[in-house]
Amino acid sequence: MRIVLVGVGKMGEAVLAGIVSARGPQDVLVVNRRRERDEELRERYGVTPAALDEAAARADVVVLAVKPKDITGQLDAMRESLRPEAVVVSLAAGLPLEVMQRHLAEGQPVVRVMPNTPSLVGQGMSAVSAGQGVSKEQLELVTDLMITCGEVVVVPESQQDAVTAVSGSGPAYLFAVAEAMAEAGVQLGLPREVATRLANQTIKGAGVMLVESGTHPSILRENVTSPGGTTAQALKVLDERAVRAAFSAAMTACHDTSAAMARAQLEQD
Repeated sequence: MRIVLVGVGKMGEAVLAGIVSARGPQDVLVVNRRRERDEELRERYGVTPAALDEAAARADVVVLAVKPKDITGQLDAMRESLRPEAVVVSLAAGLPLEVMQRHLAEGQPVVRVMPNTPSLVGQGMSAVSAGQGVSKEQLELVTDLMITCGEVVVVPESQQDAVTAVSGSGPAYLFAVAEAMAEAGVQLGLPREVATRLANQTIKGAGVMLVESGTHPSILRENVTSPGGTTAQALKVLDERAVRAAFSAAMTACHDTSAAMARAQLEQD
């Protein structure tokens, strides 16, 4: 199976690294504007640089990791070269499947993926949505590729804006929490390096515990919270400051912005 990655920036390289680790480099082609980037990826991963039309003609799967504003141009450029059964995968945020379908031959299989930045360390969360004409086998093929850099869920495209609010933008929320915890630790007298290490490892450990235990987060929270104890007092303050409501409002704003971006893409195309 021949896999082509177009526009291998940070997120594209995360996917590339996962694919090469799982499948080897022999059937992977990369397409970039800069020759220097092509050569860098050849040396690092053993993959083969190629021109877009040549790569598209040989592809079973094309993963587009370019910026949303550049993607329609790439689709137009490869339209005539793609084989009818080749699957085109977009990692571009907010790009509807309909836009992709407009710029490719009728019936060309297209898949939309919302990854997140922990994919860069093999701990990503990707949501996959299939367009018209995508077979079960083709969808499984895309999920198998994305699972090389984390976890994968399959959702209808109508849920992609909610996915963006939860996992796509989610790492930024936790980075903000880590920053706030570390800063509070400094204010309480800890050296910044110690406060940062405490906050970061606590978030990492809690995340691993949440995933591996399979226990509902409310139960895990209760297990840490002794009646009248230190944690209970801290959580009381968070509730008084309406932190949960703030998270809900923030994620709603993220969802609505994602939906607006998708509408704008459709209108501008």
